[in-house]
Amino acid sequence: MVILITGITSGFGKAMAERLNADGHKVYGTHRHCEEFIEGVTYIKADATNEDDCRNAVEQVLEAEGRIDVFINNAGMGIGGPLEFCSIEDARRQMDVNWLGMVRFLHYIIPVMRRQKSGKIICFSSIGGLIGLPFQGLYSASKFAIEGYCEALRIELRGTGVSVTVIEPGDFSTKFTASRKSVSAEEVGDAYPTYAESLASIEKDETTGLKPEYLAGKISRIVMKKNPACSYIISTFEQKLSVVIKKIVPQKLFSSIIASYYKL
Repeated sequence: MVILITGITSGFGKAMAERLNADGHKVYGTHRHCEEFIEGVTYIKADATNEDDCRNAVEQVLEAEGRIDVFINNAGMGIGGPLEFCSIEDARRQMDVNWLGMVRFLHYIIPVMRRQKSGKIICFSSIGGLIGLPFQGLYSASKFAIEGYCEALRIELRGTGVSVTVIEPGDFSTKFTASRKSVSAEEVGDAYPTYAESLASIEKDETTGLKPEYLAGKISRIVMKKNPACSYIISTFEQKLSVVIKKIVPQKLFSSIIASYYKL
């Protein structure tokens, strides 16, 4: 199969590119800056915030292969901190990369797959797209947006042969933690005394989380499914359980549980 993955220089993207390439697929991947290249994978320089780059990346794959069987939207970034201290520019940047970056690529991918009458669209959300995470509110908002967009897209593409699947990872040990932008002004600690402690807990959960190769193995199997599910939570049992609990307990009680976990 011909597969296009966004953001393959590290973390999930790199692990997926390695695994899917090893599986025998023809893998194309986008990057902004890359120093290590996977043999057999075709790299395309493209920034998800630049529409011309997104269009050119899709066109490059089509010119070489004539089709795209699987599109995996993985590129993303995170901005952390109490919402009142996150700037409007932070909010704009978060949505521009995580949500609009996906939208830009899909604007050119969807017509291709619809004309093919086949294709798999796989978009990365997060457990943070199912649960609003304190001190990661902008990130959660961008992932909630992906959930809503993909739900609508799935219905619109019903009967076309194109499937839409959302991946909802929990905590994984990747470079995402180190690259997250977190607000750090002195007044943040005054307003939210537990912020530093909460941030340390968040980062510990991530750095001790599952390995991206585990997720890549799951994606390898999803790609080969004739009828993949609408969504897959890929996480520890405890994190999957938190999603179930949210569905069955009163919202105020669930909020209290989350607040306690984040030491609020």
